[in-house]
Amino acid sequence: MNWLSWGLRGYTLLLFVFVFAPIFFSVIFSFNSARFPTIPLESFTFHWYQTIWSDPDVWTAVRNSVVVSFCTSIIATFLGFCTAYTDYRYNFRFKGAYLALVLLPPTIPLIIMALAMLAWFSKIGASGQLWSIIIAHSVLTAPFAMAICRLRLNQMDGDLEAAAWNLGASEWRSMREVIVPFCKPAIVSSLFLTAAVSFDEFAISWFVSGLNKTVPVLILEIVQGNIDPQVNAIGTFVFLVSMTLVIIAQLFFTLRHSKVL
Repeated sequence: MNWLSWGLRGYTLLLFVFVFAPIFFSVIFSFNSARFPTIPLESFTFHWYQTIWSDPDVWTAVRNSVVVSFCTSIIATFLGFCTAYTDYRYNFRFKGAYLALVLLPPTIPLIIMALAMLAWFSKIGASGQLWSIIIAHSVLTAPFAMAICRLRLNQMDGDLEAAAWNLGASEWRSMREVIVPFCKPAIVSSLFLTAAVSFDEFAISWFVSGLNKTVPVLILEIVQGNIDPQVNAIGTFVFLVSMTLVIIAQLFFTLRHSKVL
């Protein structure tokens, strides 16, 4: 049993190394003065960060990514919460098919979903718009919000809402003063998590963004045909933003969960 425990720990460690080693070296090379990634490093520099700081295309891409991720988080969390509550409170015909349809987007290969979104937006004359990316990302991320909110609702006493009704609260008031406050940790966590997924997403953005480039799309354009150390600096920024959002979401949900319970 001891050998099994050590084996699992070693496997977990190797898995983390496999996932994070490329990111770690990308961060290191973002401070390398050489144009090509070399070990040992030539010299420490902030040149590449200064370059992207003064590049208006980078700022435009960052602004687009922030707008998209913010709007996506609001829409996806609202849809996810509504879907989770529907699943929690109501039983109706074809409920299984309804939930399967809701949870379907993350299971579809991104390239297939991106092509489908491109075809649909082109048909209605909406391709290349910033709000097209928001809609596409909302479809992709809403199931994540639904899963988090549903997990929180599972922890609520099933008679709590009924007690509020018996005390004279309307359905809307019980929703406002019982359900939403109880689900607040999950709602906030969903906001951060869906924002992180949207900020990182590349495939769908690349197909439907048109001239409204997000940061991942800009990175692809920079690396096409040449090696540019700016990518390491931009990648470091994207990684820090995404990890910060995910960590805040997890910490907030965990801390609030422990306080409420």
